[in-house]
Amino acid sequence: MPRQSILRLIKRWRRYQVRGDWKPVPGRTRGLYVLYRNEPSNQHQVIYIGVAGLGRGGTGSIRSRLKRHHQKKKRWTHYSVFEVHDNITREEIRELEALFLAIFRHDRRIDLTNKQKGSKSFSKLRRKLAWKES
Repeated sequence: MPRQSILRLIKRWRRYQVRGDWKPVPGRTRGLYVLYRNEPSNQHQVIYIGVAGLGRGGTGSIRSRLKRHHQKKKRWTHYSVFEVHDNITREEIRELEALFLAIFRHDRRIDLTNKQKGSKSFSKLRRKLAWKES
């Protein structure tokens, strides 16, 4: 009998890995990743939230995305990886990204370089299924 997963969406995760050390991330890993800048107070400030492994026409694996960020973006020092289960769809991964970017969009403690201006799906949901004022 297959073992029940502890979390419904997330299969495995690693936090605060040092930039340049890609060995902990298996190839073809799909899910979310976070880039941090280590501050003098030894706090990790979130500067980027991204997704990877969306398949055809989408982004590559998390490992390949981290390597691309390594070449382009200079400000980050650490990363975290949140691998999703194999049955999680491309649309569900995008929805997770939109949710996190919406949550942290106006948080002054986080200096996101990829601030989301909005999500069509969240806007449509708000218009369609908004709670009624009492």
